[in-house]
Amino acid sequence: MRMGETFVRETRSPGIRPPKGAWDCQVHVYGDPIRFPPRSTKAYAPPKAYFADVHSMARTLGLQYVSIVQASVYGSDHGALIDALARGTNGHYDGVNYRGIAIVTDEVSDKELHRLHEAGVRGARFNFWKRLNVTPTVAEFRRSLERISQLGWHLGTLWRIPIGTRADRPRPPGHLAFSEGLQQPGHKIVLNLLQRENWWIMLSHGDRNSATEYPWEDSFPFAEVYFEAAPDRCVWATDWPHPEYPKTPVNDAELVELIYRCLPDKGAVEKVLATNPARLHRE
Repeated sequence: MRMGETFVRETRSPGIRPPKGAWDCQVHVYGDPIRFPPRSTKAYAPPKAYFADVHSMARTLGLQYVSIVQASVYGSDHGALIDALARGTNGHYDGVNYRGIAIVTDEVSDKELHRLHEAGVRGARFNFWKRLNVTPTVAEFRRSLERISQLGWHLGTLWRIPIGTRADRPRPPGHLAFSEGLQQPGHKIVLNLLQRENWWIMLSHGDRNSATEYPWEDSFPFAEVYFEAAPDRCVWATDWPHPEYPKTPVNDAELVELIYRCLPDKGAVEKVLATNPARLHRE
């Protein structure tokens, strides 16, 4: 690991290999800043975390599918994402299949949307954390939803906003603080959303949101409850390379082992790591 990096380059193999067809549903890939310069309004400096690095991580963990989520530092300029997806044939490179998640704004033309789809993009992410400087307006968000629905894409959201106390106007939460337990308002909002068949959840960030360092045991009850609420709509991700990670950098094998500890049995592991994400990405 290099000084100041948020990820461990020397990934080890997990104690138990993931099931066949396992997915990592969220990584970020950055490019050479000369070829792919970040926006001047970027919220953080892009790390030296390139395609070769994430591919090494995925191969070592035993993953067969990886979903590359467009990094906010590039806004809706998808050059680095398309470059990464262009490796190999039809997104397949050296034993790993790559798909993409785009940032869609009014600046992205219909022609560009179709080019992204052909490149392997299967979803769009909308960042409502204003610090990232890519927050859409409500009208733009609705227009984008209509456009991506024509391609059969799913959408993901990132929120970092206060939790409202009015029961008639709940608002989606950001990362939950596990130290506040299962009675916190944000947790109840998540459970209410999971009652709807079109809401999914990513059982990730157990390490980041924990009040402790490894082994992050306060994350277990949350993952268990969410899986029980929506066993067919839970997926998993490493969030490599863990941008702006606030703790001691984690070896990504520990995150595979963490989800094993959170789920009740082998069948649940296969659902979350393989079956569910394949359906979400329409594979």
